[in-house]
Parts: sequence; C-alpha cells; structure tokens
Amino acid sequence: MGSGVQDQHAALTHGEVLPRASTQSEGLKQTRSVLNSLFSGALAGAVAKTAVAPLDRTKIIFQVSSARFSAKEAYRLIYRTYLKDGFFSLWRGNSATMVRVIPYAAIQFCAHEEYKSLLGDYYGFQEKVLPPIPRLLAGSMAGTTAAMLTYPLDMVRARMAVTPKEMYSNILHVFVRISREEGLKTLYRGFTPTILGVVPYAGLSFFTYETLKKLHAERSGRPHPYSYERLAFGACAGLIGQSASYPLDVVRRRMQTAGVTGHTYGTILGTMREIVSEEGVIRGLYKGLSMNWVKGPIAVGISFTTFDLTQILLRKLHEMGYTSR
Repeated sequence: MGSGVQDQHAALTHGEVLPRASTQSEGLKQTRSVLNSLFSGALAGAVAKTAVAPLDRTKIIFQVSSARFSAKEAYRLIYRTYLKDGFFSLWRGNSATMVRVIPYAAIQFCAHEEYKSLLGDYYGFQEKVLPPIPRLLAGSMAGTTAAMLTYPLDMVRARMAVTPKEMYSNILHVFVRISREEGLKTLYRGFTPTILGVVPYAGLSFFTYETLKKLHAERSGRPHPYSYERLAFGACAGLIGQSASYPLDVVRRRMQTAGVTGHTYGTILGTMREIVSEEGVIRGLYKGLSMNWVKGPIAVGISFTTFDLTQILLRKLHEMGYTSR
C-alpha cells in the first residue's frame, strides 16, 4: 500500500505538479531576462550619453543654426561656454537627456532582445545569430519602438540644449511652456523624420555590431570578444548607422527647435529645401557630421559594450546565487 501511495504521488507529481512548476520557472526566467535587459540597456544609455554630452550639445547648437561648422569653431564654442558658464554648463540639458535616454535605451535594448527571440523562433534560429535580413529588421524595430514611446522627451532635450538657462528652468518647465505657448502638438514636431531616421540608424547599428561579433567568433574561435574588441565593433556600428541617417537628424533638430530659433519649418521636404537653399547640401544637411564621427562611435561603442558586459555580470551573479531565482 505504501508503494501504491508513493507511485500515485509520483504520478501526480510527474503528471500535474512538475509541468506547472516548469511553466512557472519559464515565466520567471523570461521575466528575469526582460528585467536584466531593461537594466543593462538603461545603464548603457546613461553611461554612453554622459560621456559625450558636451560634444552632443555642441553638435545640436550647430545643427539648429545657420553658422558654418568646423572643428575649430566647435572647439571655440565649447571653450567660450566653459569660460562664460563654467565647466558643468557643458552638460546643460544632460538631465533631460538622461530622462529620455534611460527609458529609450532600456526599451531599445530590451525590445531588440525580444525581437531577436521572436524572429529566431519564426525563422528557426533559436539561440543562434539571425540571418542578415531578420538581423537588420530586429534592430530597426527595436529603435522604432523606443523612439515612438519616448519622443516628447527628445524634443524637450533639444530645446534645453539650444536655449539659455533663463528660458527654461527645468524639464517640467519646458513641457509647460511648450504646451501653453505652442500647443501639445509641438511636442511631436519632427516625429516623422525621427522615425524615418531611426529605422536605418538602429537597424544598421545593431546589424553591424551583431555581424562583427559573429565574424569574430567564426575567425577567432572565441564566443565572447574582449572588451576593447566590443568597443571597436560598437564604434564601427555607430559610424555606419549615424552616417546613413544624419541628414534626417539635422531636419529633426531644426523642426524640434523651430519655436525658439525664429523659423517655421512645417514639413520634412520643406525643411530640407530651406536648409539646402540657405546653406547648401553638404554644409547644411551634413553640418556637424565630422563631430558625429568622433562622438557617435565613442557613444555607440560604450553603449553596446556596457550592455553586453552588464548582461554577462548579471548572469554570473545569478549563477552564483546573488540574485533571486
């Protein structure tokens, strides 16, 4: 009888309890994976953007003005800002950047991991590197998802970067003034060129980084690149992605800051025509690109490297029992 009870208990265990426990385990594993991706992405975005904030602010100021860009003029602007307002003024608008970048990067990296998983299941490449087209698609979809959910914060950050501190005292003040004086629709001015720009930018950035890691693993026999190799792969990804989408980035900034620069940019093509007629193609639509070739690779390299290393660290901590199972 004891044996029968044991057999029944074993059958019950194997028939009902274990599948339920297995389902719960899978659910916890998926939740942990999402939370790890969100945290790693948020940290990656914050570290990368803070590192290049002075260069980013300088680039935006040139993008939204008709002044001619050169490395010498960019250096002068940074130096004058430092002399007039102090060292930390070079990071003006960085708080607004963090408010935008932390959720943006968290959503983008997490969405990329989820889209990779979904596309991997669909194309039969579970736990493997995706083929080229799905690899490109996963990056584009991740960037688009993040941009759609955080766009008003990008608008606020651009306004704070190009205005004196007396105009907007803090992030909330920017939202209130724009809503009252220019209308809520203004918070989404420049949204279309942003989406059109983020598709090639995010797509090519993630595609290039994932491709370089895949090629490295095949050539070296090491599944994980060293940190400096990750930085180099990320730098290449940033260089290619930002170069491809840069004219739309200029158009986006002009439309976002039209309310404080005295222009009335209405459409993407209209904005492009006005920029080209006043400043020319290269000096207008590609203004500040040389600075982006310095800033962009540094930021993207730091971002991808920080995300990967944080993910590895969190996995190791979990394996060692330092995080909840």
